[in-house]
Amino acid sequence: MKIIIIDIINNSIISKLEKNGVKCELNYFSNKSDIKKIINKYDGIIIRSRFKIDKDFLDQGTNLKFIVRAGSGMENIDVEYAESKGIKCLNAAAGNAQAVAEHALSILLNLFNKISIANNQVKNGIWKREQNRGIELSGKTIGIIGFGNNGSAFTRILKGFDVKLLCYDKYLKKYDFQSSMEEIFKCADIISLHIPLNLETKYIINDDFIKKCRKPFYLINTSRGKCVKNSAIVKGLKEKKILGVCLDVIENEEISFEKILLNKNDRDLKYILESEATILTPHIAGWTEESNIKISNIVSEKILNITDLYIGN
Repeated sequence: MKIIIIDIINNSIISKLEKNGVKCELNYFSNKSDIKKIINKYDGIIIRSRFKIDKDFLDQGTNLKFIVRAGSGMENIDVEYAESKGIKCLNAAAGNAQAVAEHALSILLNLFNKISIANNQVKNGIWKREQNRGIELSGKTIGIIGFGNNGSAFTRILKGFDVKLLCYDKYLKKYDFQSSMEEIFKCADIISLHIPLNLETKYIINDDFIKKCRKPFYLINTSRGKCVKNSAIVKGLKEKKILGVCLDVIENEEISFEKILLNKNDRDLKYILESEATILTPHIAGWTEESNIKISNIVSEKILNITDLYIGN
């Protein structure tokens, strides 16, 4: 059994797999075209977000038995086509759920208490107290869209803050704090996204969504950048329909998530970057020391469960 690892991951996964008879080859720097030429040599592939695994790539992987994403979202893999070819598609969604939940809470509290603004002021010799008066999370109604690993983890850490939770998940039948989108539109002071990126969720936060919200609200997005339209954020902020925005991801991200596409003529992005009503981080919500280990453990366990069939364990 031979696999190719094309994104940098925790080294523990390599030793664990090789101890169990799986040969691991690292290829962190070749481009997609070069990897496509050799992919037929491998039984499996581990990827994060370096590039899209599309139909053409999959057609070249004539020996592929599985693809594992060392993370949660699967939008960079044509899962339907892969599975039609008998290729298993797996992820490690539970590995960074706690990290994402804690990050979502931290950037919200940062915004509410003007921590980044005050920090920068004090470091520049500015001491303002009244201007940096914050607001409390207690008593707020939080609408959580998506109740998978990340959404449910977020609700768990919010329970101690004396908040009302309204949770909506289109694909689950029964879950904690179950609500409807109508109630979220009516009551939410804060809306947090915990959803994958697909045709249904692309630009789910748009002008129409914001119009449906009865109350001005704060927005948190730790899901995928293209779940939220930048122009809608800017319009919402200017019209005071949105009071503040916490973004760990942004529409302008490249597919690899390693950089954003900066364009001096992009007025919406410029507004978001310069606004004091926004807190921004570079797609690091799930990026903790602990989640790095958890994801590697989950990935190795899933691969070993598959390879049991081939290496005789």
